[in-house]
Amino acid sequence: MHQPSLFQSFFLGGFECSTHRRGDGRRLDLLAATGHDRWAAHDYATLQQHGIRSARDGLRWHLIERTPGRYDWSSFLPMLRTAQEQGTQIIWDLCHYGWPDDIDVWRPEFVERFARFAAAAARLVREETGATAYYSPINEISYWAWAGGDQGHFNPMGLGRGAELKVQLVRASIAAIEAIRAVDPAARFVQVDPAIHVCASSDRPGPQREAENYRQVQFEAWDMLCGKAWPGLGGKPEYLDIVGVNYYSDNQWYHGGCTIPVGHADYRPFQGILAELHQRYGRPLLIAETGAEGDARGQWLRYVAEQVGLAMQRNVPIEGICLYPILDYPGWDDERHCPTGLLGFADAEGRREVHAGLADELRLQRTRFGLLEPQSHAAAVI
Repeated sequence: MHQPSLFQSFFLGGFECSTHRRGDGRRLDLLAATGHDRWAAHDYATLQQHGIRSARDGLRWHLIERTPGRYDWSSFLPMLRTAQEQGTQIIWDLCHYGWPDDIDVWRPEFVERFARFAAAAARLVREETGATAYYSPINEISYWAWAGGDQGHFNPMGLGRGAELKVQLVRASIAAIEAIRAVDPAARFVQVDPAIHVCASSDRPGPQREAENYRQVQFEAWDMLCGKAWPGLGGKPEYLDIVGVNYYSDNQWYHGGCTIPVGHADYRPFQGILAELHQRYGRPLLIAETGAEGDARGQWLRYVAEQVGLAMQRNVPIEGICLYPILDYPGWDDERHCPTGLLGFADAEGRREVHAGLADELRLQRTRFGLLEPQSHAAAVI
């Protein structure tokens, strides 16, 4: 059975850090909307009370580089130092759907500017911490290409340009990795994208080949990064360091139809999806995002954890499960209260209500995976 070794705790917490612009032009800032930028110290400390000593968090590029080539770290440095002081290990998202307003994402300058920003951020992290750093260069390349490049749901509001945006984001991720490694050769990278399953309905027989072709699209960005596809982009196996798998209850559906519910005959067990990813890439896996809303939170964690445990028994190298988002948040489009987190909205002192059902299930699963928890945290990784 695989023994995880990369993160300080098997269960991680993910702080929603999207900074994209909606179709109406409004820029979102979820770190501010959830109050995490203000209450990071409280949040990290609370997670540690629940045995979570590693997390995903993010930099807000649009705040840091308002003027080309000039970096204002005031929105990031307090979070970085707080994590360092408290011994919380962070995977830092460098670009979570947003970028500075003066950049055209379709132009070569986007790649060049992002690489310089990534190097500057890595230099700061190295100087502040001196420890091995973990980064997610560009969050969800495939999903962003679909939502922002094909469907126009958010920036860059593209229609039918998903493949073009995907290639551009892969270029930017590769450039950022090279720039960071020039500063910090020991840095590690998590390449995060959704894992999905798509099939034709067994009740209404449909085009199996079309469904399978759609399912295969989930691998394109990872394939480009490691050089399996579009080798002219410069992909190499080392760019696919850690595969970050995002998985929710609606990640399986019928081609052109509805979601496949868990337990249905057509629902593919998550352990099989994980085994396929490992067989395809041979890299460590992190469940980089998973969660549910409302009272389903605990039950969903139980399902995911059970499937992860079964996959690990088959020697699939899974390094952890990240509860994401770990905080309740206002919905991207309608600002509704999305009750997804272990923790709720902060009060005036930064205190957050704990969701009892998810906390209980997390406690149970931490006990189950307890023997897999790292035994020493002396060399904290920030």
